Amino acid sequence: MRIDVITLFPELFEAPLRVSLLGKAIEKGLLTVECTNPRDFTTDKHKTVDDAPFGGGPGMVMKCEPLFAAVESLRSANSCERVILMSPRGRPFTQAVARELARQPDFVLVCARYEGVDERVSNALCTDEISVGDYVLSGGELPALTIIEAVSRMVPGVIGDFESVETDSFYDGILGAPQYTRPQEKCPRYCGKATTRQFAGGGEKRRSAQRNRGGPICLRRVPTRTAHY
Repeated sequence: MRIDVITLFPELFEAPLRVSLLGKAIEKGLLTVECTNPRDFTTDKHKTVDDAPFGGGPGMVMKCEPLFAAVESLRSANSCERVILMSPRGRPFTQAVARELARQPDFVLVCARYEGVDERVSNALCTDEISVGDYVLSGGELPALTIIEAVSRMVPGVIGDFESVETDSFYDGILGAPQYTRPQEKCPRYCGKATTRQFAGGGEKRRSAQRNRGGPICLRRVPTRTAHY
């Protein structure tokens, strides 16, 4: 899988893409993530990527020309069939959307900054808009990293045991079940609690217990997802 990111701040991706599962997946060639800076596609000596809103208004808006040129430069390596704008007005990012993107061979993530992007970027360049939540960030880089992390987990070979993915929260629409470590016995240091006996078994017994316990937790904590249980 290949993911291209259009960003004014490629350095924000350097450390996250070097460590943990993402770093290992890239090192093994299971995943390719490349950052392209639209500032490299400007035509003036100041490398201007933003301008005041046409007609007036607060803040600055990212110009469309550098963004169009940046995406166009990727076409020899990326199909660009999915060009996704990180936007608060986009459809909510969920595990179902992550699974949808994981089935693609490649896609492009466009990270907005300032007050957003020229509307022509949304209308004529991007095929989709995604939001990671109803809150304000300074740019689309952290949402893009969130999407990369969530999607990469479902790329074959990235996670050693795919059962770990299948038992993730929201993989099948509900929260994951409680997890325990040893010792199993009650202990005052742990509030007098012992490991639930159902989870002490292995194999299908444990998996069945996890599925059964995940549903009630979802009902209590995320009641909007009751339809999945």
